[in-house]
Amino acid sequence: MFEQLRHLPKLPSIGSLRKMTPRARREMWVGLGFLSPWLFGFMVFTLIPLVATFIFSFANLKITEGITNPLKFVGLSNYIQYFKDPQIWSSTTGNPGSWLITLKFGLIALPIGILVPLAVALLMNNKNLKGQTMARTLFYLPTIVPLVAGVFIWNGMLNSETGWINRALMSLGVPKAFTPGWTNSTTWVYPAYVIIGLWGLGTAMLITLAGLQGVPTELYDAARVDGANSWQSFVNVTFPMISPVIFYNLILGMVGLFQYYLIPFVLNNGNGSPGGTTMFYNVYLVRTFLTFMNMSYGSTMAVGLFVAILLATMILFATAKYWVYYAAETR
Repeated sequence: MFEQLRHLPKLPSIGSLRKMTPRARREMWVGLGFLSPWLFGFMVFTLIPLVATFIFSFANLKITEGITNPLKFVGLSNYIQYFKDPQIWSSTTGNPGSWLITLKFGLIALPIGILVPLAVALLMNNKNLKGQTMARTLFYLPTIVPLVAGVFIWNGMLNSETGWINRALMSLGVPKAFTPGWTNSTTWVYPAYVIIGLWGLGTAMLITLAGLQGVPTELYDAARVDGANSWQSFVNVTFPMISPVIFYNLILGMVGLFQYYLIPFVLNNGNGSPGGTTMFYNVYLVRTFLTFMNMSYGSTMAVGLFVAILLATMILFATAKYWVYYAAETR
């Protein structure tokens, strides 16, 4: 897929800009004028903070010491502390560090977050399903609810004492001692987070459904002529044709996993409870910024997060050529 970047149009050189006609130069300035709001937003809210974050990672800047103090550069001290931080790599209490916690949760949540929307999209694309429009609307509706409000709703449902789910289990005869502790249990906290995440699968389902509806029906007809059953048609026709959509959802899910923060912050106050199992990397990063007011070390952690996302994305793009199929691509 990296080969596609070679076919992008090249930027004009300084010499070609000088040779532009007055009309072409005027049109260029008009175009830049229309682009100026985006350019301003990109400079102020993306580029400048990105550069400042990188600079702060080599300094000693703490809000608790006052923001009027001159910036002191400390070289690689923050990065040395980063690679020695037990909370990031291995906790002294016996729990894994923030990176391992994030990875452990990702191994559970990411496959489910890809497969379940795919299964729902296949169901929604079934011609024998009655009330397709209503079903699609109901599955997408939770994504309209603000995430914080949805998390509070699930907090009530997953309450180990008064939650609706545990009450339903007890009404079915499950003893109270055997009902899940959900967000208060080190065993059930990850399944609880996954359930909350699946509540908002509407966007991934809708994108996958659009990909399914774009598969040419002639391919299914040819597969039936060759004697393929439903599973063989899915493996040899459906999956290759929608693999770019699955790859897109995989990239978004992976980036969202690295930035996982809001749900543990709302449900478990962002303090790592129960037992340090919810001290995700991004939770620790935000605590470093907003609780400890250590801007320099927080910037160092942000740089580490950027590098991790970049490396993971490059690995996914490098391996995509083995399983992602593009109809217009020649191999």
